Amino acid sequence: MGFGEWHGIWTVIILVLFLAIVGWSFFSRRAKKQFDEAANSIFEEENAESSVKDSDKPESKKDE
Repeated sequence: MGFGEWHGIWTVIILVLFLAIVGWSFFSRRAKKQFDEAANSIFEEENAESSVKDSDKPESKKDE
């Protein structure tokens, strides 16, 4: 076997692994909840930070 044949076999192996990972991530029902939580975690962090910033602001006194 020459270098070209090994290169072709390696390419097919990597392609199959890639397709397996993509298929697992799209079609795995057990991991869907974890993926959804991870995808939405950035929004939860933003909301937590904004609520902390809002609570740090001094109250404006309109009655004065």
